[in-house]
Amino acid sequence: MQDTTPKLYYVYDPMCAWCWGYRPTYLALTESLKERGITLTKLLSGFAPDSDISMPLDMREAIESYWYKISDLLGTEFNHAFWQQNTPHRSTYPACRAGLIARDQGKEEQRNLKIQEAYYLNAMNPSDTSVLCQLAEDIGFEKEQFETDLPSDITRKRLHDEIRFARSIGGNSFPSWILVKDQQAMQLPLDYQDHRAALTIIEDAFAS
Repeated sequence: MQDTTPKLYYVYDPMCAWCWGYRPTYLALTESLKERGITLTKLLSGFAPDSDISMPLDMREAIESYWYKISDLLGTEFNHAFWQQNTPHRSTYPACRAGLIARDQGKEEQRNLKIQEAYYLNAMNPSDTSVLCQLAEDIGFEKEQFETDLPSDITRKRLHDEIRFARSIGGNSFPSWILVKDQQAMQLPLDYQDHRAALTIIEDAFAS
């Protein structure tokens, strides 16, 4: 018998600035879902593959301009010293793989926040393996094992499969909420400052 229960997915990337800006509303929505007994599945869907190539200046300036835009719109805090203290490269897959490893120990949410705070508040670069290892130790991971697991073929395949699934249901932007019901996937409206419209749609879907 086919399972007709609706399924709710949250698609994100730990190094997505808009995901960082959305965090307060995300927390409000997830708390409301928890109160109603509605479960969600998180999908790590990285937007930048592994790379050690330094970002060109125009890309650095564009990304930093997004930080200013998000701050002006949502009041989100960013530490712009990141751009002076690091050699950034466009690579978010390592941080996503770190999230998968943390998920296995029930620490995905904790891990995501640790990466976001390191990146946006403490001017650290989560594209660097050394930074990810340091952050892993901070939340109780054994460093040597983490260093082995992060680049492993198994972890890489898991991320590849997760990205492919996220894309297959319409998770092409970050953050995204995707509701799958009756084998139909629908991207929910995303209000960065108010979770209630999305909550109403989700409640109706799970109630019917």
